[in-house]
Amino acid sequence: MKNLLVAAAAFLAVCLSVSPASAQTNAQEPGTKQFEIPLWDGMPPGSSEQGDGDVPKLICTLVDASDPVAAIVILPGGGYGGHAIGHEGYQIAEWFEERGVSSAICTYRLRGKGNAGKGYGHPVPLQDAQRAIQTLRANAAEWNIDPERIGVIGFSAGGHLCATVSTRYAGQPDDSSDRVGSVSSRPDYSILCYPVIAFGKPHTHRGSQQNLLGADASAELISDTSGEVHVSDQTPPSFLFHTAADKVVPAQNSLDYYSALLRHEIPSELHVFPEGRHGLGLAKDQPGASVWPSLCEQWLRGLGVVTIEPR
Repeated sequence: MKNLLVAAAAFLAVCLSVSPASAQTNAQEPGTKQFEIPLWDGMPPGSSEQGDGDVPKLICTLVDASDPVAAIVILPGGGYGGHAIGHEGYQIAEWFEERGVSSAICTYRLRGKGNAGKGYGHPVPLQDAQRAIQTLRANAAEWNIDPERIGVIGFSAGGHLCATVSTRYAGQPDDSSDRVGSVSSRPDYSILCYPVIAFGKPHTHRGSQQNLLGADASAELISDTSGEVHVSDQTPPSFLFHTAADKVVPAQNSLDYYSALLRHEIPSELHVFPEGRHGLGLAKDQPGASVWPSLCEQWLRGLGVVTIEPR
């Protein structure tokens, strides 16, 4: 009897040692693996420190499936001065997870922090976005991802970065031992949500331009980093949504990019809704614009990215 009581007490102690947080996580996320990793091994290129804002990371959500699934890199907005990581990051990852698509939120470096207070400008955010796509592709086998169904989605200034990484691809590295850098950074599809696109134009979001390029950028650099300039025949299929009422980033930005896609005959889809402020995210409470996720889902199904019904 004494031994039986000791065994029962030990079993109870083990049960109580499981933290409520762990139990809650396991209950809420069945079949999903979530973790964070640094985007770069060691010191990121262009960084000389490893403090707050110097070390970008990937916040990964991998869905459980019998066959390899599609995946997407998420680039939250924030004017290249911060990350709107809630409604343009975590909520977006959850939306894709419900549809069987793995994701990685990229906390790309920007002007707001790091670099001894100076922050980071072009081309550092592009390098981080390229590396994020390469990381998913290089780990495709281990993470059960289809390397030919890896896309990117960006919001606001993250939409500008989405356009840039969709039109400018990383070259082969000098260091052949870089397993991640040796694969393509070209996304297979891209989604741009109320994106900043045009630089040096009347409808430019000046804050994003200045944060990315600095206050004294040359006219040549401004023109070269305008999002529509590098659209080519190699640009991936694209989905865009905007609102006509957006006064922060006017819809003309999306029209500029869409026009460039049309000129190059890139399969693309644009939706401009009459009402809605800037920064809507999933736009759940906005009449009209609230349908953009379902329209995007239909488009993704047509590409073979989404293949299951939402959970």
